[in-house]
Amino acid sequence: MEIVRETGHSGRRGTEIGDDAADGRFFLQKTLAAAVTFGGIGIHCGTKVSVTLHPAPPGFGIAFMRSDEGSGELIPARWDRVVNTRLCTTLVGDGGSHVGTVEHLLAALAGCEIDNLVVEVDGPEIPIMDGSAAPFVALIDDAGCEEQNAPRRVIRVRKPVTVSDGHGTASLRPENGFTLRIDIDFENPIISRQSLSLALVNGTFKRELARARTFGFLDQINQMQAAGFARGGSLENAIVVGGEGILNHGGLRFEDEFARHKALDAVGDLYLAGAPISGAFHGIRSGHEINNKLLRALFADSEAWSENVLRWDELDHSASESAACGDVVQSVAVGT
Repeated sequence: MEIVRETGHSGRRGTEIGDDAADGRFFLQKTLAAAVTFGGIGIHCGTKVSVTLHPAPPGFGIAFMRSDEGSGELIPARWDRVVNTRLCTTLVGDGGSHVGTVEHLLAALAGCEIDNLVVEVDGPEIPIMDGSAAPFVALIDDAGCEEQNAPRRVIRVRKPVTVSDGHGTASLRPENGFTLRIDIDFENPIISRQSLSLALVNGTFKRELARARTFGFLDQINQMQAAGFARGGSLENAIVVGGEGILNHGGLRFEDEFARHKALDAVGDLYLAGAPISGAFHGIRSGHEINNKLLRALFADSEAWSENVLRWDELDHSASESAACGDVVQSVAVGT
């Protein structure tokens, strides 16, 4: 297969592949241009964790590796490797190696269109940073993106799939590009009901979701810590909701930051499909567990999905004119 590169203003190249793309052009896979190392506190383990993001070859995908265990075992970032979804998403490798709290980093990789990467971590979870995906996005931007000589793949939703657990519901339906709708409903009056609808295009993730922080409730912290969670949680890395309001200095970053963070989590959890999804996601009181159930239901039905190249004609060319490395091209509409 001969590949002819075409450079556009978007900073991403379409290439010739013949009949596999509608107009003969597709987008290339990406990795980081250089390795980048950072550290932080694990929100659940409460200890300092160091992470290095290593570039990986085309077709490799995303995988985690626990350097503190010394086995060199790779833990694929894939839906069928999820073993725990209580308060975070935890993956397991063939040899039993675990890594948790992967969802915010995966959301950043999805939003920055990184396809191939090894995430080396010397502890049981990815550090929480400030509770959002923004620090990861900044690190990725600093390292830079490198296009690779292979077409970017996409998981296309071919028919509607819905799952429910009695509390929440999550669904995927066919649609070009990737759109999300999130509806949350908490008894706490400070959060109450919020809705968010957006499409991940033209830097939407960076502008509208990346800075949204995880959140918790003051009256539940002792219970969570007794169960082995939130030992590293603080006002520096989570929104804390008390009886009289938001305890964090400066308040919220967005009026609907709670719904935006749920959307951020969904972006990360759904990137465990192994490629970006082309379809419309709708989560009603959804969370990590039901997000994973949705992927399991999708891949259990061979008629519900297909895997192809990401076609040039699927994206908004006018919007892509100003898109930089890591941007996705679409539109945004937000409501509360």
